[in-house]
Parts: sequence; C-alpha cells; structure tokens
Amino acid sequence: MCILEKRNNLFILTLTGDVNDEHRLNPTLISSILSSLSQVKYQATSGTTLITTSSHGSKFFLNGFDLALPQKVSADFRDAASQRLVEMIEYFKPIVAALISLPIPTIAAVCGHAAAGGMMLAISHDYVLMRSDKSVFYMSEMDIGLAMPNYVFAMFVAKVSSASARRDMLLRGVKVRGEEAMKMGIVDEVHDSEEKVREASVRLGEQLAMKKWNVNSYAEIRKSLFPDVCKILGVATKFVTNPRL
Repeated sequence: MCILEKRNNLFILTLTGDVNDEHRLNPTLISSILSSLSQVKYQATSGTTLITTSSHGSKFFLNGFDLALPQKVSADFRDAASQRLVEMIEYFKPIVAALISLPIPTIAAVCGHAAAGGMMLAISHDYVLMRSDKSVFYMSEMDIGLAMPNYVFAMFVAKVSSASARRDMLLRGVKVRGEEAMKMGIVDEVHDSEEKVREASVRLGEQLAMKKWNVNSYAEIRKSLFPDVCKILGVATKFVTNPRL
C-alpha cells in the first residue's frame, strides 16, 4: 500500500510495501498509488510539489511486478497466469500517464532498490534523487524472460539517453548504482544515506514550489517533452496561454 500526506507545500507519497517488505507491484498497490496520484492532481495548486519515496529503513524503493501472484491465480493453467501478468502491466500504465500529466513538479527519492516497474515509477518523475550506497536500478525483463511493454520502452528511451546504457541495462540486466546512474543522466543527485536523500528531496521540492509555476502550463510543457510516450499512453496535449506579465 501507500500513504499520501500533505506537509505544507509538499505532497509526500510513501510506498509502504507489504508484510515481507518486498514492495512488489500488485493490483492492490497499483490501485492505491493511482488513487493517491488522483488526489494530488485534484488538490494541486501553484507552489506545490510531489515527492515519492519508500518507508524508512526499507530495502526496496519499489520492486517489479508480483510474479508469484499470477501463479496463485491458477497453478495448473499457465495461460491464465500469463494473462493475469498482462493485466497487471496494463494496470500500471495509467500510473505512468498520471505522472506525466501531473500539473506540478515531481521528485522520486530512491532510498532502496528500484527494479523493473520500480525503476519505471522512479524515472517517470521529473527529478530522481538516489542513495549511493544501498540503491540500484535494475531492469529484470531479460533475466526473467518477460517482454517489455511498449510504453515502458518508450519512457526508458526518453529518460536513458545513452545507447550503451540502454543496451547494458536491457540486454544484459546490468544493475546500476547511484553514482553511475548520475553519470548516465538518469539520476540528478546521489547521497550517501537515506536521511540525506530525504532531506535533499525536501529541499529540492521546496525550491521548486517557490517558483509557483502555472499548473496547466507545467503539465503541458512536460508532456511536450515526451511526445512518443504521450502517444503510446493516449495522453492528450493542448496549447495553454496564460502568460505571467
């Protein structure tokens, strides 16, 4: 599950994970995140920022899809299990669409490992801050034999500009730590402890909130940065004129 709270001009979305502290994506968690993002969009005003993070001390920021869940649906019928996984991938799609459409700045404070869908959630934010010592980005699709959905690939290409980095992460399953991720341009800041990541994300969030950008303009300009992603997601764009004169 996740918890959304408002602290002054910051929305804080905390991924609380499950009883095993694996923070795996399943329909319940996906629904909870999407509901929280809908609340942020409804309550967003000029001068607010969203920070997404994980609970204190968690090993994971967010893991990939709960691959055990499809097996529970029908252990004897693999087709049914595969269909369940396809459905979860489609359930996750609106989260990426919601983040790219959100009318305020967004920050991912990655204090633990972010694998597959977890990495996708992180890089769907405007800014990514990461722990240097105990966090890795990992795209596990090649290792587990799962084809990459088109919207995931489009966002990955948009946010990971280096062709060699994309090759290594997608075709070799290379795990990337914070310092290397920053050199690749995936991460904006790295810090050597969980607390420093949280403090830096709050500091950045407050700096961005002080700009008090027009919410409609912010959303549309962000969408214009990722036309291919928006097309695949079915996210509509519009021209906004509201000059600050």
